[in-house]
Amino acid sequence: MASVVDICNSALNQLGASVILSLTENSKNARLCNQRYEPIRDGVFRSHPWNCLMKRVELAQDSTTPAFEYSYQYTLPTDCLRVMRTEKSNISNGEEYRIEGRKLLTNESAIKLLYLAKITDPNEYDTLLIETLSAALASDLAYAVTASTSLAANMYQLYQNKLREARFADATENSVDFTDAIQADDFLNSRL
Repeated sequence: MASVVDICNSALNQLGASVILSLTENSKNARLCNQRYEPIRDGVFRSHPWNCLMKRVELAQDSTTPAFEYSYQYTLPTDCLRVMRTEKSNISNGEEYRIEGRKLLTNESAIKLLYLAKITDPNEYDTLLIETLSAALASDLAYAVTASTSLAANMYQLYQNKLREARFADATENSVDFTDAIQADDFLNSRL
């Protein structure tokens, strides 16, 4: 079972630094991890539509309406980090909407939403996402913990590599729609 402290300790291990027992202990490394973990986590989360963080919900219409341009507004879920799409937004002539603050404005009277959720339990994360979080945290903390610019640069490169690997694995996990792909028969027949 993964925990926030485990992710932080993995980052500290990559830096050759002393590990922590909790985020609230009285040590420099714990204070740094406590301060930086959540912003780093949320930034990594927003960087890609991670499958393990997706949620679907039907939004309740707000009682107030936008001042102009749109007929309806909806409050986004409190754990929404990024709106991915609405049910009809992938359809040609689909839903048009705009995000303003924590509101979704549209002319649609009902909205079903797919969004990236701020899930705080690391046990819900994909293994490669955990490794990416650890590398991102190590990259962020490197100079503060070690005062080494070369190690900081190496940790940033490690983070970029982990991020690329995790994004690829995550993106290739979904089914692919081949309806618009050129089929081999189409290619061969085009030469005749």
